[in-house]
Amino acid sequence: MTTPTARMLLRRRSLLAGALSLGTALTTLGTGAGRAWAADGPLVSGCEAWGARPPKSPVKVLPARAQKILVHHTATPNVTDYGQAQAFALARIMQADQMDVRGWIDTGQHFTISRGAFVTEGRHGSLAALDSGTQFVEAAHCPGQNTVAIGIENEGTYTTEEPRPEQYATLVALCVRICLQYGIRPYQIYGHRDFHNTECPGDRLYARLPQLRADVAARIGGDPTAPVWPVVGTGEVSERVRVLQYLLVQRGATITPDGAFGPATEAAVRAFQKQIEAAVDGVAGNQTWNQLCAPVAQGAAGEAVTAVQGRLTGLGFPTTADGVFGPGTAAQVTAFQGSRGLPQDGVVDARTWSRLIA
Repeated sequence: MTTPTARMLLRRRSLLAGALSLGTALTTLGTGAGRAWAADGPLVSGCEAWGARPPKSPVKVLPARAQKILVHHTATPNVTDYGQAQAFALARIMQADQMDVRGWIDTGQHFTISRGAFVTEGRHGSLAALDSGTQFVEAAHCPGQNTVAIGIENEGTYTTEEPRPEQYATLVALCVRICLQYGIRPYQIYGHRDFHNTECPGDRLYARLPQLRADVAARIGGDPTAPVWPVVGTGEVSERVRVLQYLLVQRGATITPDGAFGPATEAAVRAFQKQIEAAVDGVAGNQTWNQLCAPVAQGAAGEAVTAVQGRLTGLGFPTTADGVFGPGTAAQVTAFQGSRGLPQDGVVDARTWSRLIA
């Protein structure tokens, strides 16, 4: 049986594959314009170089650093044309699909790596924002993550086939550059399916992500171990259910954080899953936790902070549960991180969240 996700994948492949057959008829621009060399990273051809259309409306440049990287595959044929012209044709075709068919203002992802290991800029301004290290372009590659995650597309379909070694090596180099610029730790490299109901980036490329994290960590240091989330569902009574409930309230749910996973909590989980376009099953698993557990740090306030404070107290790090992330909470977070072998920065990121919940 063809699932809805599979139908979307096939539709995307058929649209882009059909367009790719016209790729050789498209004019290839000169390779000099719009290119930039990023230190400690691969050569990137900017939008001007590959002939991008202007966005329908101005892209949003956020005064913040990206928090994570999401790896995608284009779900197009695994072509044997490894030239730059093919990479530029793919960039134009993807932009046309995403602007004309999907209705987006521009290309959805920030960067694309071709089968021939050429890197092109996706959404306008992505390369300049990366080079600044302090800005980030809002994108459209994953619901719920477009204001915090860099999206990297990899040309091809990696459901049963591995990416080419040259393409994978370029993915490592690009991730290294992004992590260095934005201060992203290697364990914050994910696959699209970690957040969204999709087969992307394909079973084979997704299975390579632990190695990708390790290869990036070998270049920049740090522990590449990704967060591990529990599966929480109807009938469970626990403190991790209470954390889940606080996080759902933070996102607008009207439930009482009582630690009991009943019908109201299940309904709230389902509503949130529908909102973020995750698998809607009423069970809090990988996609739900990944989307809910946004970083919190000193200066933050709200139900998510209350959840952090409650767990710290329960785990032996007494903290006043007032919903305000002040110096006292930061000190206890840092102490907790030290007790668990985590970086002691006082920021409750995904891995600190996962240790609080475990």
